[in-house]
Amino acid sequence: MARKVRTSFPYVIASLFFCAALYHHFLRHAFSVFSSWPSPTITPTATANSAVNYAIHENLTGAAAAAYSPHGTAPLPAPSPSSSSPPPSPISTTAILLLTGRARRRRLPFRQPVLLKSPDNPPERQSAAPPLLRWTYLVYDSLTTEDDVVLFVKGVNIRQGTNREPSEFRCVFGDDVANGVKSTVTTSMQEVFRCKRPELTAVSSVGGETNPNPMKISLEIVRENRVVPSVAYYTPPRKLDSKNRKSLLCASTMVYDVTKFLREWVLYHSRIGVEKFILYDNGSDDDLGGVVYELVKEGYDINTYSWRWPKTQEAGFSHSALYAKEVCTWMMYLDVDEFVYSPSWQNLSEPSNSLLHPHDLMSPNSSSSSSAGQISISCYEFGPSDQRVHPVTGVTQGYNCRRRYENRHKSIVLLDAVDDSLLNVIHHFKLRAGYKTRKLSTKVMVVNHYKYQAWPEFKAKFRRRVSAYVLDWTKKLNPNSNDRTPGLGFEAVEPQGWPRMFCEVRDNKLRDLVLRWFGIKLDHGIRMAWQR
Repeated sequence: MARKVRTSFPYVIASLFFCAALYHHFLRHAFSVFSSWPSPTITPTATANSAVNYAIHENLTGAAAAAYSPHGTAPLPAPSPSSSSPPPSPISTTAILLLTGRARRRRLPFRQPVLLKSPDNPPERQSAAPPLLRWTYLVYDSLTTEDDVVLFVKGVNIRQGTNREPSEFRCVFGDDVANGVKSTVTTSMQEVFRCKRPELTAVSSVGGETNPNPMKISLEIVRENRVVPSVAYYTPPRKLDSKNRKSLLCASTMVYDVTKFLREWVLYHSRIGVEKFILYDNGSDDDLGGVVYELVKEGYDINTYSWRWPKTQEAGFSHSALYAKEVCTWMMYLDVDEFVYSPSWQNLSEPSNSLLHPHDLMSPNSSSSSSAGQISISCYEFGPSDQRVHPVTGVTQGYNCRRRYENRHKSIVLLDAVDDSLLNVIHHFKLRAGYKTRKLSTKVMVVNHYKYQAWPEFKAKFRRRVSAYVLDWTKKLNPNSNDRTPGLGFEAVEPQGWPRMFCEVRDNKLRDLVLRWFGIKLDHGIRMAWQR
């Protein structure tokens, strides 16, 4: 008989991804947990506030959505208790282990949980549950295009800058690896592997594009004669839908709990030329959907894509370069705490949708303008600027003191110019032959990066960063990364003098411009357009 586990049980793992056989379940609220350790049984509670988030289903539309979710999208109902009811049958699930420090000290394997519709009369265990899949070695997502299939894979190309040859791999379609359909891998770069689409007649026998039960897809390492575990499925081609014409300029970013900044970021950039926004949601818990819904009602073109996988920003950007290619000509890769600005705008009385026109950013007489596939813009990093809490008027108004020299850069990319490998190093891409990157002078354009904010804001992202290079700031790994904060060390403890740190140059240029463009005069002062 299964027994109930208290939340203080020392072996409970901090993070589990529960993925149903046909779609991923992300169970984010209260649960009744039952277990005969080490394989817990988990049951969704039937409360008004409980929620089941289908992380893959919410990204699908049309035929792809139908293929992924034959049971619809409603949370699983809890049956009425009955002493005479037979033991509930388990729901087919796959769980992924995200190792915490405590989990790393325990002996593996941890076992798969069992997901039930009800905690009543849990079934007797017939055999030991299989081990949990490990996040460090996994095919975690896929994207089918008109020409090929793209797999996103952890733990194969494990060294930065070192990628194994495509000939070392094959894509495998179907749960039965021995009899599954296999196809050639054409590119192997970072966590992105592209392979040829199999013949429709070949995959139909194992569950293909027209089968209501989607087919598993994975990656075979040929020489080692093994297949990487997978939670990804082969679906019909997917791409971002658009009811309007193809946009000249879009912006893509990965977000986590940024709603207090989002309205300012969207309103500003939409007025200087960004037509569409694509947000890769990295597991936000701050009502991102509600804020986006309000902005869309106001007429802003914003799409969200659930991308819950931790520390996969580069892979997410690779995904967006394909996913949005049919609806966006150029894509700007920019974080929500970053704002593009040109000193030449200083005397403009109001913004214009043409200010970020990519072709206007090229020198008209430059021979490279016709071959430019990417525009590189340097960043200025702003410090806390004596702020102790988040400025209610927004980051552009609250932070006005920065470091003297620029650091890093962000890019505007012509999606047709992106190399087939989809290789990118945070915010800039490898380009196809014949295309070039043009780096703009800070006198032409700059990105104001409000990186080091008031301590409560900065502390919130100390441990939980989207960055690809510093997995956990509390660990003494990659100590020289630019993503680390000078003087901060390895603990989320406010350094002495934080409000005045990183303040070398007072820079009010964008602050004054934004105040003129977006400030609304009231009897008792000024309110910014994004203030609610």
